Amino acid sequence: MKERVVVILGPTATGKSNCAIEVARRLNGEIISGDSSLVYQKMNIGTAKPSKEELALVPHHLVDILPPEASFNVVDFVTQAKKLITEINARGHLPIIAGGTGLYIKALLEGYEFSSVDEDTELRKRLEDEARQSGPVALYEKLQQIDSDAAKIIHPNNVRRVIRALEIAMSGSHVSQAGTRDASIYDATVFGLRMDRDFLYARINKRVDMMLDAGLEDEVRSLLDAGLSEDAQSMQAIGYRQMVWYLRHGMDRELAIEKIKQATRNFAKRQLTWYKKMPYVHWFDVDETLNYSAIVQNMVEILEEKRQML
Repeated sequence: MKERVVVILGPTATGKSNCAIEVARRLNGEIISGDSSLVYQKMNIGTAKPSKEELALVPHHLVDILPPEASFNVVDFVTQAKKLITEINARGHLPIIAGGTGLYIKALLEGYEFSSVDEDTELRKRLEDEARQSGPVALYEKLQQIDSDAAKIIHPNNVRRVIRALEIAMSGSHVSQAGTRDASIYDATVFGLRMDRDFLYARINKRVDMMLDAGLEDEVRSLLDAGLSEDAQSMQAIGYRQMVWYLRHGMDRELAIEKIKQATRNFAKRQLTWYKKMPYVHWFDVDETLNYSAIVQNMVEILEEKRQML
């Protein structure tokens, strides 16, 4: 029998975390973060991390597990999430993945297999130099020629991941391949939240303003003052990267803020593109009344009905 898992996904700022907490409270659930930034300690504001009070309402996993200088990737997520799903099911609880990193969720549910290739320092340096000289698009086009499957799951501007994929492909391996199964390796129920585009973009802009009011600038400054490299993986996240441009490289503050909002809106568009590759998502529309109570009730009813049918 397949292990049960619930996923609540959607573009940034659609309210996934709140829905996941409410569903978990009503169905004896435990939440596994599917967000690639929530793993980092001391990075709370720019990641929109749930508050201490929210984290205390139900058990949360893969939140605050790494120092900000550490790296974390899809292989790490899949490895740890698989283990947690097994453990949570064994406790008789319901594992609920909340998050919006599409590759992470797709790789987990569809049983992607990943190659293990040691880093090649010399090759990596050569590719980094090439990226600086020719730009990220040229490097991405090279990946498309060498490993088109890998290119499909990596954004062209994610130079770090493009370089790693080239490193693996040029060793004769591949970044990943989907499992041969016709369905998820889990008994998975996948819910998605979506909003009207203008409404979503307005929420994104407002949330960025709230992050700034909450001290995003001071959070980034403290990380830099503590010695965290601006090249660290964690500092490439939206909000942190643009604040570094302002704090360390002379960008106008208002321009940096607008860049954060623009990058977040673009990220939401890319998330939706990813989700279109996942036809098994059961979508709920969040309207301007913020109808979360009705949505959570509908999710709970679907899950309870499904459990009764087992």
